[in-house]
Amino acid sequence: MLDQLLAMVQMVNQYLSDYILTFLLIGVGIFYTIKTRFVQVRYFGEGMRKVFGNFSLNGGAHEAGMSSFQALATAIAAQVGTGNVIGACGAILTGGPGAIFWMWIIAFFGMSTIYAEAVLAQSTRTVDADGTVHGGPVYYIRKAFPGSFGRFLAGFFAVAIILALGFMGCMVQSNSIGETSAAAFGIPSWGVGLVIAAIAGFIFIGGISRLAYITEKLVPVMACLYLAGGLALLIMNFQNLPETIKMIFTYAFYPDAIIGGSWGIAIKTAISQGVKRGLFSNEAGMGSTPHAHAMANVKCPHDQGVIAMVGVFIDTFVVLTMTALVVISTLYAGDGILAHGAAEGVSKTNMAQLAFGHLFGSSLGGAFVAIALLFFAFSTILGWNLFAKINVIYLFGKKAVPVFSGIALIFIFLGACLSNDLVWELTDMFNNLMVIPNALALFALSGLVVSNIKEK
Repeated sequence: MLDQLLAMVQMVNQYLSDYILTFLLIGVGIFYTIKTRFVQVRYFGEGMRKVFGNFSLNGGAHEAGMSSFQALATAIAAQVGTGNVIGACGAILTGGPGAIFWMWIIAFFGMSTIYAEAVLAQSTRTVDADGTVHGGPVYYIRKAFPGSFGRFLAGFFAVAIILALGFMGCMVQSNSIGETSAAAFGIPSWGVGLVIAAIAGFIFIGGISRLAYITEKLVPVMACLYLAGGLALLIMNFQNLPETIKMIFTYAFYPDAIIGGSWGIAIKTAISQGVKRGLFSNEAGMGSTPHAHAMANVKCPHDQGVIAMVGVFIDTFVVLTMTALVVISTLYAGDGILAHGAAEGVSKTNMAQLAFGHLFGSSLGGAFVAIALLFFAFSTILGWNLFAKINVIYLFGKKAVPVFSGIALIFIFLGACLSNDLVWELTDMFNNLMVIPNALALFALSGLVVSNIKEK
């Protein structure tokens, strides 16, 4: 039965990812790049200054919402997860090293998309009498399409994100934690699932303030540790870096040389893997991170928009690229075990562990990736639960939150125990469905976005 379900979901994803999703994501990214006159280039420096100019691991408590950095940290917590490690490895394994090039392309245009999402989230957010902030795509979808059509699209989005992130997405994260921990430490996946669910439940109970307090400290530390390990490996393996870079660009346009098949099928596979895994990694255009950016206390929407762009940059051009360089330089370049195509025993789940094993040895390499993935995936669970919870409140009110949280914890536990392929495919399907109403609203509200840009 599970095999039949997997086959059906894969068929749906094939059409969504290869056609609808590719055109929508690239289309909205190019549209906003032109509409904003390359906002991701013109205001990138401003975004970096706003993020790192007054960097602090303690943003303090807020009566309502979050500090701008806390909002960014929560967004990055959601973005930087299994997509940066296992997702990137899966894209490389299926679409070849060239899939990373297409992930870069998606991320570049996605920076303008996420600028628009953050600006719209700030512009359409509402604040209750008690100071509670509500914001996200459901609010700007309703603004873009007043009336019954807008209510339908907002409701469709809310249901999709609850399923995609609150339930299925968290299963992916716990699944990845469970599999890598089992491989590295021999701990049963179900035991890991229980521990992750228990810790997550403690943080869920603490609400937004506890979540913001944890993510602003966890995100910088986990990213720095992972990047330090990756940099050490690249220094040790520096002789393969020129070939690694060449492979990324060469196989982006001639992937058939590494993954086989006809050129047409191979290039479609490389691009679709880049788009699909790029979306799962940086989430630009998906409609998830605007929930965090809506809560930021900033002077104007533009300020959070340029900060949001930095999140995509860090996610894809820093963390994901580090994974790609490590994996390709060790497993593909030179006499790597994947230099001539697929090899027995290599999967997207263990590729990073095999690569880091070149530096630390197989045992320590596996442990390093397992620990890094634990922090990455767990922080994503926290961010995604918040985003889904906001939409639960939109649909059913605050009274539904305890029920939702209880079900979410069950899914977190189950994710550590179920089939890896099925969990990933279900998450991809609901992620893809989220994009459609969000992208339609982004196209419809371009005038509002452009009017918020601070022209130099």
